[in-house]
Amino acid sequence: MMKLEEYLEMNADRIDRMLHRYFGNVHGDLFQASAHLLLAGGKRLRPAVTLLAADAIRRGSSDDLILAALSLELTHNFTLIHDDIMDGDTARRGVRTVHTLWDEPTAILAGDVLYAKAFEFICLAEGADAAKIRAVKMLARTCAEICEGQSMDMEFERREDVSELEYLEMVSKKTGALYGAAAAIGGLLAGATPVQTDALYQFGINSGIAFQIQDDLIDLLANTETSGKDRASDIREGKQTLIAIRAREKGIDLAPYRRPLSSAEIEDVIALLQDAGVIEEVRAVALQRAGVAKQALSVIPDSEERRLLGEIADFFVNRGN
Repeated sequence: MMKLEEYLEMNADRIDRMLHRYFGNVHGDLFQASAHLLLAGGKRLRPAVTLLAADAIRRGSSDDLILAALSLELTHNFTLIHDDIMDGDTARRGVRTVHTLWDEPTAILAGDVLYAKAFEFICLAEGADAAKIRAVKMLARTCAEICEGQSMDMEFERREDVSELEYLEMVSKKTGALYGAAAAIGGLLAGATPVQTDALYQFGINSGIAFQIQDDLIDLLANTETSGKDRASDIREGKQTLIAIRAREKGIDLAPYRRPLSSAEIEDVIALLQDAGVIEEVRAVALQRAGVAKQALSVIPDSEERRLLGEIADFFVNRGN
């Protein structure tokens, strides 16, 4: 019985080899810029979900669908390049961001290249024509939802009345939708029934929501060395996360903390939120969504691949703990 960590490492190595095959020897600023983040590593979680979903449906090797899995990684990286421009970030995955190494116009075009290549790759994957048409349609719809989710996230920064339902809708689009598509596309191309395809989509979207909520907790609770992130940046920037929403509902004013914070001040904020039960409540929402994700898999035949999918949902909410 393979451990999830072993599977993810094996899959990341397989995806990395394919990425180097297609993007390792590109020439010209535009294509080098498009390959920059792709070749900087990563856990390759979305391709892993695609391939596990396919294997869970047909109980066989998913090597013929690896190009479809790559299309999900290309889509993810297209969004990262554009997000870094909008957020003004200077580093990702331990390397400089694309727009700081080249320039913003080149970075925009580099993201667009990956967006286009994602559709090319999914069309090159094996599968029945009708299934591929549905998969392409799903990826296109997902890209639009990701853009909508990002727009909502930006709008929320100008508001102080964002509700929990609005937050959950935003993260379902910005983060959940791509995991939903990753699982459903893997199932579709492997011959899943409509019921199974919908179940895989629900697994992906709910585990993606759990992933994002846990990311918000990591931003606050994990030290910079562990997370690789600027600690408490969400609170400093006034982000309307579930933490901020639950804090506001309990009468906690986080506005005074929208400034550079010392380590001691961050610990004070954490203690304040913990004493009010905010951290525990937010954690419970993440666990509940992971539970919904795993329950959706009940219509998929029992197998090691289904078990690993369920463990991915658990992994998403246990990162950083």
